[in-house]
Amino acid sequence: MPKLIIQIPCLNEEETLPITLGDLPRSVPGFDVVEWLIIDDGSTDRTVEIARAHGVDHIVSLPHNHGLARAFMAGLEAALKLGADVIVNTDADNQYDASCIPDLVRPIVERKAQIVIGARPITEIEHFSPIKKFLQLFGSWVVKVASDTVIADAPSGFRAIHRDAAIRLNVFSPYTYTLETIIQAGRKDIPIMSVPIRVNGYLRPSRLVKSISSYVWRSIVTVIRIFIVYCPMRFFALCSAVTAAPGLLMIGRFFYHYMIGIGEGNVQSLVLSGALLALSGIFLMSGFLAELISVNRILLEEIRVRQLQKELDPRDSGVVFRNVNKDVAITPNQMKTAG
Repeated sequence: MPKLIIQIPCLNEEETLPITLGDLPRSVPGFDVVEWLIIDDGSTDRTVEIARAHGVDHIVSLPHNHGLARAFMAGLEAALKLGADVIVNTDADNQYDASCIPDLVRPIVERKAQIVIGARPITEIEHFSPIKKFLQLFGSWVVKVASDTVIADAPSGFRAIHRDAAIRLNVFSPYTYTLETIIQAGRKDIPIMSVPIRVNGYLRPSRLVKSISSYVWRSIVTVIRIFIVYCPMRFFALCSAVTAAPGLLMIGRFFYHYMIGIGEGNVQSLVLSGALLALSGIFLMSGFLAELISVNRILLEEIRVRQLQKELDPRDSGVVFRNVNKDVAITPNQMKTAG
């Protein structure tokens, strides 16, 4: 019995939540059960009360505001424990057209992908400022470089995630989950694609964009963090090259003047170039260390995935041994019982 759970992270959404819930479907092709889940991220208004009044099936309440990324991950884990085969994430401000949910989940139902991102017509959204439109497109480009995936609208929060993919996702950024989850999908070979979706009218300002300057700064920090975490060697090698290039040029300048007999007044070039080359070496060594640390992170993620799989289905640890004589599948726990 395939189950779809539609999750909505919420923070003080008593005004917009009824509109959002009013548009959500109770039946979607390919699923026998469709349930709604609200993640209350420390709301201080009537969000939870309104959610119950409008027929929400499950409510996950966080003790205080943890931020969008933590709320998203809490919702995924709760949906998995509730037996969801596919999870759809949408926003409480009704930005995304809920009638597009069948289009969003169709590639998963047809086994063409395990994660599907809803691509908004960004250039046509009137309430997006030119700077925000640029940063949305820039974010998609950063994700493409870091993950080798082609997603038209990487910052979109309207997405469908298969159970197997949800188990393997883990967000480190406290700000937003959108870019990081796509990069993880690309680096973990999780099939991912995007489909065009429609958007609704503007109801309220974005909670992530408190001001343009704040949004620009947070976007820059997020991009740098992504490259350091997921492409450490590439990031530090680039920093090393940037500092090494002027250092080598200054050394060349010094030796040129020295060879023609006027090098005495250019010792400062030699000192500065030495400092730049030393800094370049530090960046390069940092890259090697970060690459080694990333290996440990990958191993820890694999341990987390196995623990979560075992918690969700204690009968199966994710590994199957096959008896070649009887041609039956035997899980590790069954082997222990037989022994």
